[in-house]
Amino acid sequence: MFDIGFWELSIIAIIALLVIGPERLPAVARTAGNWYGKIQRFITSVKSDIEQELKASELKQIMEEQKAELDQLKQSLHQTQSELERVAAADYLEEAIKPTEKQPESESPTANPATNELNAPSK
Repeated sequence: MFDIGFWELSIIAIIALLVIGPERLPAVARTAGNWYGKIQRFITSVKSDIEQELKASELKQIMEEQKAELDQLKQSLHQTQSELERVAAADYLEEAIKPTEKQPESESPTANPATNELNAPSK
């Protein structure tokens, strides 16, 4: 964050020692450390909140995409189901109106025109 090296810190410490004095310097250093810690915790908290909001928005976007895909799958499933029902109904109708097979003429009873009698097939 700040580019402060060893020599800069030592100059700040010497000036603080001369201005504040040796008696009050430990209390001032402790107070400055507490402030620095609070600022660091606040910055960390803000970063954490921002990351959490970003993750929440990403998850919301992913959830919306998944919902759109699910809706497409539902629509496809309904189309397939209606198509299958239509095909099944057509097959049923086809079976229902299918003509019955003709029996061979040797097995069917025939009328003898000369005698006007029915000839039953021999068994």
